[in-house]
Amino acid sequence: MVQAVQFRGSPEGKVVQTSFNLPLIRPDEVLVRVTHSGVCGSDIHMITKPLVLGHEGVGIIEEVRSACSLFKVGDRVGWGPIGSTCGHCEQCMAGKDAYCPEARNYGAFDFDTQGSICSYAVRKEQWIFHIPDSIPSEDAAPLMCGGGTFAAKMGCDVVALSSSEDKRQESMALGASEFYATRGVSGYSTLGITKPIDRLLITSSAKFDLGIFYPILARNARILPLSVDSGEITAPYLPTLLYGHEIIGSCVCSRHPQNKMLDFVARHGIHSIVEKFPMTVQGVQAAMDRLAAGKMRYRGVISWDY
Repeated sequence: MVQAVQFRGSPEGKVVQTSFNLPLIRPDEVLVRVTHSGVCGSDIHMITKPLVLGHEGVGIIEEVRSACSLFKVGDRVGWGPIGSTCGHCEQCMAGKDAYCPEARNYGAFDFDTQGSICSYAVRKEQWIFHIPDSIPSEDAAPLMCGGGTFAAKMGCDVVALSSSEDKRQESMALGASEFYATRGVSGYSTLGITKPIDRLLITSSAKFDLGIFYPILARNARILPLSVDSGEITAPYLPTLLYGHEIIGSCVCSRHPQNKMLDFVARHGIHSIVEKFPMTVQGVQAAMDRLAAGKMRYRGVISWDY
């Protein structure tokens, strides 16, 4: 039996350190020595629950059980917010297993074992991923969740919209071809965007009347809200129909595109922009506080190595 050091939330919203004897490893599971964990906005939502925080884990496999065939001891692996899926429902069979009705997700199940801000984790082989040798662990951790969002390297013309000018220089350096500050702009048609936008990725947690974007969208545009939060978004009914726009929820990546994304990152030498924090109560709390304050640039990574 392995005793793990774990960092959990608490009713007071403060990080607490605990020790926990992990359950016996089942035949389809592996034991991972955690080295790094990303910090995500979802962790802020979970900070008042007594669960092990984190769902962007990277580590080294130390034990592999009898029913596992894809991994071996010593492999470096990562995992995200999904612990397991059924494997036989319509979504799983269609390759959309992230939407399995029986998915066991971070924050809803397995409070004692689902997190990644800890020393050891037991994971189903089904939902862990090989990390290519060329990707450093601190780059890989954010890719297990929201950090795996990029477009310029895929050959897209990227238009960045932000409330202020603060991120202009970094946006352009990261591959954006155009940047527009929107604070105080009453109509986006006046921004001067050079061509209509085909895919609108909303990474802000702010809630919009999506109609403000319609003047800059191409016909049959796809609108993809990506941040996890509560509240409501609205859209103008008739223009949505007439222009053929699609509003598509997208939360967690299914396994096939996740593996393809990691291959793409390795081939193109993509790196995450991270701030580093030690795997201590003080370090984890500092990461959570900085993220909650909106000051993280751009993904936080916690490690036993720092």
